[in-house]
Amino acid sequence: AAPAAPAMTAAAPQAAVAAAYDPSEFNRYVMTTYGRFPIEIVQGKGSVLVDANGKEYLDFVAGIATCSLGHAHPKLIDAVTKQMMRVNHVSNLFYIKEQGDLAKRLVDASCCDKAFFCNSGGEANEAALKLVRKYTSSVREIPEDDAVIITALSSFHGRTIATITATGQPKYQKGFGPLPKGFDYATFNDPAALRAKVAELEAAGKTLAGIMLEPVQGEGGVKPATAEYLQAARQICDEKGAVLVFDEVQVGIGRTGKMFGYQGVDAGVEPDVITLAKGLGGGIPIGAMLCKEKYNVFRPGDHAATFGGNFLSCAAALAVLGEVESPGFLDGIAAKGERLRSKLAALETTHAKVTAPGGRIVQQVRGCGLLNGVVLGDGLSETAAIDVTKGCIDRGLLVCPAGPSVVRFVPPLIITDEQIDQAVAIFKEVIEAL
Repeated sequence: AAPAAPAMTAAAPQAAVAAAYDPSEFNRYVMTTYGRFPIEIVQGKGSVLVDANGKEYLDFVAGIATCSLGHAHPKLIDAVTKQMMRVNHVSNLFYIKEQGDLAKRLVDASCCDKAFFCNSGGEANEAALKLVRKYTSSVREIPEDDAVIITALSSFHGRTIATITATGQPKYQKGFGPLPKGFDYATFNDPAALRAKVAELEAAGKTLAGIMLEPVQGEGGVKPATAEYLQAARQICDEKGAVLVFDEVQVGIGRTGKMFGYQGVDAGVEPDVITLAKGLGGGIPIGAMLCKEKYNVFRPGDHAATFGGNFLSCAAALAVLGEVESPGFLDGIAAKGERLRSKLAALETTHAKVTAPGGRIVQQVRGCGLLNGVVLGDGLSETAAIDVTKGCIDRGLLVCPAGPSVVRFVPPLIITDEQIDQAVAIFKEVIEAL
């Protein structure tokens, strides 16, 4: 059972006027690669965080879908503490039992046969891209310059040079050219566009090496893939001999109400390769790339990660899986997701600037399990999602934007019904004050 979370109330008047965090000393030494909100978190328990002024926040960010078990979970504390007292790292020059145990658990729960471990989602996706290219060149014997991987527009796959190239959003690529060759893009959730892109590549003398997709686009606005779209991707890959990769960095390990995202979207489609990170370690850095035996083409020296699959990260991941696989846990996530979506969708607050019929601020609520996004009505400011996020933070609720008009709700998987109701009540206050 999840640990009881501290009581959470709307921000008290004295908390609302607490001094904002002064980032000047921090920024003196840390690169400004993030647009940070001016609060300093110092403590957490369950689904509640506390800042340096003692103000509490109901956490519906979870470290961006990462803190699966919330904060200070006793099972996670116990696992990493005991592991640190034994041994935490030796590199992959030696066998690590915990790594083998974790690989078995992931393989047994999925459609895959082998696992590779690294440290982040970007690294997991980088490994998958290399695997697709290695399979295409070594098994299919396609010339390297002819192989192309298709991804979706509005996707997000990481921050390395290869993964920003795979990301179908030019804003992430600007200023980092020349980008690697061998990538192209098609509209998300459009089977016809996907088939047309493959035909276009073939007409140009290229070969489809693989298709990489997110079962639910996260940074692209919390958009679940349709069954028709995923089935088309599977059929195309089967027809062409290409590899189907599902990027489950944000949706894997229970987030959708199933262990894996491909199970949560329920399209009847199995990928050939799955990438994981975020929620797998519950906040301890770990990434993984799983594949079916057919695509197990890496050999010693082809790929590696010094810290990948070390004792500490695997101990954390095993603790997370122990909770997520416990009876009723996944069903509870699905039920809590339904509760959150229905309550958000029922908000009827209107705004004169919203151009859609009826003027409702909440135009759509979309998502799966406990990965959900509220689409705000057109006509509000260009920074509407950030404005709402700031309003929520002021009132003691942490949410995050997923594009200019989508507010994302990704709480710890242990969130309670009462905390969901509190979050919706605070969100209602914020949109009523726009």
